[in-house]
Amino acid sequence: MTDKNHSLRTFHFERTEILAHRLIAKDTWQLTFRSSKLAQSTLPGQFFMIRLAHCNDPLIGRALAMFDRSTDTDGNLEALSVAYVVKGKFTQALSKLQTGQSIEVWGPLGNAFSTEPVDHLIMVAGGVGITPMLTLASDALGQAAFGTAKVPKRYASRTTLCYGARTRDYLAALDEFNSRGVELALATEDGSLGHHGRVTQVLEDLLRQEQGSVRIACCGPEPMMQAVSKLASSYKVACEVSLETPMACGIGICFTCVAKIDQGDGSWDYRRTCIEGPVFDAQSVVW
Repeated sequence: MTDKNHSLRTFHFERTEILAHRLIAKDTWQLTFRSSKLAQSTLPGQFFMIRLAHCNDPLIGRALAMFDRSTDTDGNLEALSVAYVVKGKFTQALSKLQTGQSIEVWGPLGNAFSTEPVDHLIMVAGGVGITPMLTLASDALGQAAFGTAKVPKRYASRTTLCYGARTRDYLAALDEFNSRGVELALATEDGSLGHHGRVTQVLEDLLRQEQGSVRIACCGPEPMMQAVSKLASSYKVACEVSLETPMACGIGICFTCVAKIDQGDGSWDYRRTCIEGPVFDAQSVVW
């Protein structure tokens, strides 16, 4: 089982160098930075707080999930990357940074997706919710070892990515998923690629055909995750969602990222997404 309290034990802080920064879809950037320590310790689904170095506006960092990892010429883990969409002041400033410049980063933070064996892992992503899915697929298919694991261990016989966006221009990293053996089930609202409509319709088509054990891992806009949670419940399929609650500190101090979580007795209480999450059982979230 994944250690759900990883971020409570320790996290690492460093000022580090940007190794690559490229546009991977419309308004969507992949930023790669040097950190062998974080590359070796981070689990799929965990995130980092990233802050602009030598800058006080914006002052606080932003939470960004691990997107991918890379090695040096000797095959040693050297760097990792995050993906983000340019929206506000922070991401606009971040998008202007170039190779060789510095950022401040601390992590890994939060919990990770489950690693229980399953026949079919279905990953559902909307927009930038694609971010944690690439490493999750590599982990599930036994292509790489993450965290304290010494060797890869496959726990899914099959993986499918149900990926939705407004238009094909916003779909990122399709080649990367293909090259890792992930089946793609795409949906666009304008019909420019894949199913013409919502990604939840693509998911339901898959669930209707399933014979073996299934688990869903989901990240994206809250209405989409709520719809996926409802589908999972109706088909009696386990489902985890990675909440995208805005954060300020990332380490459980400020309580700005709380989510309503069912307590199992009909009542609910607030839980910090940065500590008890960001990954929750979909049926425990009070939408």
